[in-house]
Amino acid sequence: MKIKVGFGFDVHQMKDGHPFIVGGVKLDHPAGAFGHSDADVLVHAICDAILGAANLEDIGYHFPNTDARWKGVSSLLLLEECIRLIGQKGFKLGNIDSMLCLEAPKIKPYIPEMKIHLAHATGLSIEDISVKATTNETLGFIGRKEGVVAYAVCLLERE
Repeated sequence: MKIKVGFGFDVHQMKDGHPFIVGGVKLDHPAGAFGHSDADVLVHAICDAILGAANLEDIGYHFPNTDARWKGVSSLLLLEECIRLIGQKGFKLGNIDSMLCLEAPKIKPYIPEMKIHLAHATGLSIEDISVKATTNETLGFIGRKEGVVAYAVCLLERE
């Protein structure tokens, strides 16, 4: 069996008054991530992990912020497209492990719903999706609540 591992990273600036979508879930918070699509930092990191494992460039290559088709789009649609792309290369997604880094809000109450959205978009079982969160201990731009970061790894298997 041939397996591939992918790593993804994403960062977005936080802005007051913007919706904060993470893992397909709208968080109750006065500021949100700013970007061309819905700025779902978690899904973007997962997309990059998946694309990287299959040697398919990165999220910016497939969904450039210069293309009006992707303006405001749900990042879950981008994730579905990434799954389609790896399928064309003969791969299926095995699992996802992800980490959010932000000071607020607390993510734990939202994780079950995030996992449901991610499972629906990827075809994985929720048992094969890990979403964790940590703070930056008030250090740097994350600690000042100016931005949010996400990391992800995934495993692809030959079908």
